[in-house]
Amino acid sequence: MRFATRIALAAAAILAATLGAEAKDWKTIRIGTEGAYPPFNFIDSNQQLQGFDIDIAKAVCEKLKAECTFVAQDWDGIIPALQAGKFDAIFASMSITDERKKVVDFSRAYYNTPSAFFAVKGSGITDNSPAGLKGKTLGAQSSTIQSGYLESNYKDFDVKLYPTQDEVNLDLISGRIDALLVDKVVGTDWLKTKDGSCCEEVGADVPLGGGVGAAVRKDDTDLRDQISKAIEEIKADGTYAKLNAKYFDFSIWKD
Repeated sequence: MRFATRIALAAAAILAATLGAEAKDWKTIRIGTEGAYPPFNFIDSNQQLQGFDIDIAKAVCEKLKAECTFVAQDWDGIIPALQAGKFDAIFASMSITDERKKVVDFSRAYYNTPSAFFAVKGSGITDNSPAGLKGKTLGAQSSTIQSGYLESNYKDFDVKLYPTQDEVNLDLISGRIDALLVDKVVGTDWLKTKDGSCCEEVGADVPLGGGVGAAVRKDDTDLRDQISKAIEEIKADGTYAKLNAKYFDFSIWKD
């Protein structure tokens, strides 16, 4: 789950002010996602977008009887791109936060997972509190709820931020950082890979944010409400449970 920077939000607010509200029938919807945050969104070997966010968006589009297309967008620019009209909704594991709600609207949440710290095996780290991590170099993907948490709660630490989660992971492996903070599901999924086998979760879970929702422009309240209704419908008819089971052996639903 991710958190936009103040700079990105300010730029998005300026862009939003230039857009006029127009009535739309939403028979076609363009969806923005990152494509670099497995298992929630990623690009497969055939260069196709895949992941839980993508499947949820497709299920929502089916309920709305809308033709949906997907656009891959770098995370740091994803809200400005929404405001500029590059796409109509964001399904990209975007955390619902008060700061972000100043410039975009959110559907109801469709999942909620905690964050967690990860370190190389044998690091000796067992306590991920500021006291337990004293003297350590920490890393996270920039513009995420995890990076905001580190900057607010580990102020005297050397905190390194990266454009993508892959870059955070690589610097943990190489020893440039001592621990990273990421969504727990994303982190544990990485541990199952060849590169991630070097590492382990350390310390207690870190609950952050108010769940993940689809983001839309402030003027598009009708689309927001239609997406929220569709999310409730796929939960009620069992579609959500099937998609959840495709990726996870536990429920990530947000009540």
